[in-house]
Amino acid sequence: MSLISLSMIPKKMVKQMCSLAGIRRSLATMTSTSTSRKKGTMLAHQESLLQLPVPPLQASLEKYLLSVHPLLTEEEFHQTEKIVKEFGKPQGSGEKLHAMLQERARNTENWLSDWWLSSAYLEFRMPLVVHSNPAVVFPPVDFKCKDDQLKFAARVIAGALDYKMKIDCEMLPTEMAGGKPLDMMQYFKIFSTCRIPQHPADKLKYFWQDPVPPQHIIVSHNNHYFQVDVFGGDGLPLDENQLLAQLQMVVEQSQHYKDPIGVLTTQHRDSWASAYKRLCKVSPNKESVSTIQRGIFMLCLDKPMPDLGAPNRLTHASLQVIHGGGSGGNSGNRWFDKAVQFIVGEDGVLGLNFEHSPADGPPVANLMDYVMDYIKKSSSSHWLPSTNVKPPQRLKFRLSPETIDDIDEAMQDLDKMVKDLEMTVFKFNGYGKEFIKLQKLSPDSFIQMAIQLAFYRLHGQPAATYESGSIRKFLHGRTENIRSSSIESLDFCKQMMDSSSPPHVKASALRTAIDAHKEYGLQATNGHGVDRFLLGLKKLAVENGMDVPQIFLDTGYNASTHFRLSTSQVPGIYDICVSYGPLVPDGYGCCYNPRTDGIIFGLSACNSSPETHSTKFKVALEMSLMEMHDVLLTVQGSKL
Repeated sequence: MSLISLSMIPKKMVKQMCSLAGIRRSLATMTSTSTSRKKGTMLAHQESLLQLPVPPLQASLEKYLLSVHPLLTEEEFHQTEKIVKEFGKPQGSGEKLHAMLQERARNTENWLSDWWLSSAYLEFRMPLVVHSNPAVVFPPVDFKCKDDQLKFAARVIAGALDYKMKIDCEMLPTEMAGGKPLDMMQYFKIFSTCRIPQHPADKLKYFWQDPVPPQHIIVSHNNHYFQVDVFGGDGLPLDENQLLAQLQMVVEQSQHYKDPIGVLTTQHRDSWASAYKRLCKVSPNKESVSTIQRGIFMLCLDKPMPDLGAPNRLTHASLQVIHGGGSGGNSGNRWFDKAVQFIVGEDGVLGLNFEHSPADGPPVANLMDYVMDYIKKSSSSHWLPSTNVKPPQRLKFRLSPETIDDIDEAMQDLDKMVKDLEMTVFKFNGYGKEFIKLQKLSPDSFIQMAIQLAFYRLHGQPAATYESGSIRKFLHGRTENIRSSSIESLDFCKQMMDSSSPPHVKASALRTAIDAHKEYGLQATNGHGVDRFLLGLKKLAVENGMDVPQIFLDTGYNASTHFRLSTSQVPGIYDICVSYGPLVPDGYGCCYNPRTDGIIFGLSACNSSPETHSTKFKVALEMSLMEMHDVLLTVQGSKL
């Protein structure tokens, strides 16, 4: 289903459809699952989405044991097996917690969603930069002058606003997976949303739910922040020429660098929560911070970033988008708590940094694809000029000695993180998903096995692996973990690394491992994974004052949740690359975008770990992909 462009609809009709009153009415009913909706709208299937099931206890425990087996010694596994059997015995703590989880499921729309938002995000206290916020990057562009940067940035704003208005008017097509509709509510949460630092857990504010939704974006330049109204007095969006004029005024008023207040958002969340209170108790800081938080999104106009020794320009761009380069770069030109930050660098860097708590990768990647599609296909403004346009308003800050100390401390801590993170972003050009499909294999499972083999090649052992799998077919669904490391994947790795193993044995082991991964992925995306289920049982024990069951204190549980491989597939129409930091200090981040003729990878590791390095992982990954390709072709040739 193709999208309808607002430019194809008469201006008067758009005004009627997307008036502020109409948007308010739409948003007021958005969270109600009982509200009847006309068929064909973006949320047409929202009421019919299934509830997330509670997996059966015994089958889940058996699945758990299979997943931990390759990660343990035989002695460790026998101990884990004993503990799991004790947990699952009749009338045991496992059955009691399982019954409580079923009761919770009967009394909530989604037994997991609130727990997951809190546990995975709002209670997470590590800095958002590197540790949580992913970076979405496009191939860099070339700007001849400052005005080229601003013209391009104006088009980015226009494309994002076009997309936002489609969401507000519920004009996006409902996404489907396996013929089933997906929950579309994440799309509403990526705009006008901000995370607020608090003790002991942060808060997520959805300002699009306000009686009068925000009508401005935040533009940052040289560490200055500006409120830029992107809708005129007539309620219609500014056209590209008007947006360009706004950006030119922003640049004119911010020629000199200002104290990098934005680096405060890179702090450990407890430190930032305390610094936040100190910052906001001084006038006019509270009002300025509130204006930033309420903005529809943020646009960061960056200066060229210092050379960080990246292996290529795409990696350099990814580092700029993920953390800004530290105190000597653009990190102060950010507000990492904002759900969406578009970044357009004077040196041609183009990307988006997003705060992960309100949404997962696909909706944000789709936003970037839409913006690029808009830029590519439109040669002029999509709509007529708005009226009663307000000039940009610089946000004022007055820094106390305490806040200046907080900024200095934040810069020191940030520079350590910047120094520790190393990345390699590249496109594997040997082949792409077309070849894998011709082998009648799942591209995702195939790539996951290549990642497993690359790790085994470097470290001689399997790794507990996190692969994000969508459970959006369920109401309020987010993700489940696909445990890619398995008995079958370990056997495949051993066969591939055994020079005496014949090609047909290697090919058979590859197909068996892929089938096992595909089957686990199918179970996980249908709500029968292991990790979210165990989280639910553990949360119930803690919330009800029970002793934490031994299963959660066991070596097997610790080993299987120390995710040395953090992986995710984020496909896109364009050559986007998504990257993020590793989940654990001795691990790797590995995100990938399968293309027809290649695969784009974003790899990361920590310099502080002597065991890991992304460039070595890249070499091992390319070698693994080529060997898997050659084994399949060799076996095919022998059958001819």
